Amino acid sequence: MDQPRKTILVAGTYDTKGAELDYMRDVILAQGGQVVTMDVSVLGDPPKPTDISKHQVAEAAGASIAAAITSGDENTAMQIMASGSAALAAKLHAEGRIQGAVVLGGSMGTDLALDLCAALPLGVPKYVVSTISFSPLIPPGRVPADIQMILWAGGLYGLNSICKASLSQAAGAVLGAARAVSIPDGKRPIIAMSGFNSKVVTYMVALKPALEARGFEVAVFHGTGMGGRALESLASQGAFAAVLDLSPQEVANHLFGSAISAGEDRLTNAGRRGIPQIVSIGCLDLVDLVGWQPPPDLFRGTPAHAHNRLLTTVLQTPAQRRDVAREVCRKLATAAGPVVFVLPTRGGHCWDLPGEPLCDPKGLAAFCDEMRKSCPSNVQMVELDAHLNDPVFAETALSIIDDWIAKGTISSKKS
Repeated sequence: MDQPRKTILVAGTYDTKGAELDYMRDVILAQGGQVVTMDVSVLGDPPKPTDISKHQVAEAAGASIAAAITSGDENTAMQIMASGSAALAAKLHAEGRIQGAVVLGGSMGTDLALDLCAALPLGVPKYVVSTISFSPLIPPGRVPADIQMILWAGGLYGLNSICKASLSQAAGAVLGAARAVSIPDGKRPIIAMSGFNSKVVTYMVALKPALEARGFEVAVFHGTGMGGRALESLASQGAFAAVLDLSPQEVANHLFGSAISAGEDRLTNAGRRGIPQIVSIGCLDLVDLVGWQPPPDLFRGTPAHAHNRLLTTVLQTPAQRRDVAREVCRKLATAAGPVVFVLPTRGGHCWDLPGEPLCDPKGLAAFCDEMRKSCPSNVQMVELDAHLNDPVFAETALSIIDDWIAKGTISSKKS
């Protein structure tokens, strides 16, 4: 059976970039796709009408093109268009009218593109063709977890063979992704789990098959910034039956200003949606830093572990560990659903075992003490005289899940 034709949203400033945008449209059409065009320009008019006009975009933001122009500020004007384009893209997808999006721009267009792409759910193909792809101008907090970017090289003004290579790749990629993407079918409830390499934290080795045997699907998110963003994005959509946030290290990264951050809302969205959570201390005594940059003054001279040339991990001081405990408790205190904090008092990763380079009994003791003092009343704390990587830790988490199933707090396919 032939697959239904996929429709791609092609967005950009058609007054100045119409030739480039039309080129991507033509590539998509030639490959058997369909296109919805959206103009996000302000001052000029496109040579020919688009499916969605700039006036419709401004109106979707509760404003008008006249208001954008009379603001006298290009940043304000483009934020109006960013808000409107994001709202319309989300609406088009919710109505089943688009299955992917590609946005073209320089710094102004990229600013808008990040908002538009963030409005589309995780799993919807979203591509940005930009003159500032991979640039430090783009803050990690603005980057949707599954966005794809390609450098728009040599194409700032007019078509040529160099920029056509980028434009055609993006057009073909977004259509191919829309055709190939496997959308979650919802047949099994999903449990989210945060984690790292299975040698660093081992609980997923036991928990994943055990949870699958109970009828759940298990998605493990790598806690190095973008993984946490994806977890939080899906949690905010209510995508999970439960969240096992057993390695929420990104909370510490963000607290101490690391670039490897999942954002201020890390460890909050499951609670906001009332999703049951089990939380623990996997790598929570560590801060991940960009390995090819010098460490900030805050962590100069502290014990460190270089994973590779990209990533270095440093150990927190006992005082910093208390700060992290208070931050975790502050976030969990806002949860509307059940929360169990499992505290293994002998450590939380492979490098803090006795004899290992990041073993710090004083720091661990300080953290445990602060958790006992600061744990909010809505959080049940379970202490284990064990290490996170001991079998009893996974067994304890599984017993909590079984209790929730028995009480009807969560439901698996089998139950």
